[in-house]
Amino acid sequence: MLHLKTVVAATLAVLSFSAAAQGAVTVTEPWVRATVAQQKATGAFMQITAPKAMRLVEVRSPVAGVAEIHEMSMSDNMMRMRQVKELALPAGKAVELKPGGYHVMLLDLKGQVKAGDKVPLILVLEGEDKKRETVEVSAVARPLGGAPAAHSMQH
Repeated sequence: MLHLKTVVAATLAVLSFSAAAQGAVTVTEPWVRATVAQQKATGAFMQITAPKAMRLVEVRSPVAGVAEIHEMSMSDNMMRMRQVKELALPAGKAVELKPGGYHVMLLDLKGQVKAGDKVPLILVLEGEDKKRETVEVSAVARPLGGAPAAHSMQH
């Protein structure tokens, strides 16, 4: 009987933890491309999963004067980058910010971002109810050309 109570208690603990975890925005694999000296811009990449429909409406970082949400797209046989006002985050679906797609541009860098540096990012998300929440992320700087193999772009 004691064993059954232990199993039930453990199951309830796991379920309550899972329910709590479902209420939080999760950010996985955040990284920033390292820069060379005097470079004034770089990209930040990650996967964001929101528990309910939300939008990424702003990004801030102390390493940059400006942070913007950007999209890469093919137009007239040319790859073009443009700023977007916001990025939709459907409930429960991971949205990937990656090279060649949606990403965060860190502009007017205040110094070189070296491989291995931890770059703080503050993501501002807005729900359908217009309430905003912030998520603090620490992104590791990867060497130039340091995109994961699955995301590398071949020319």
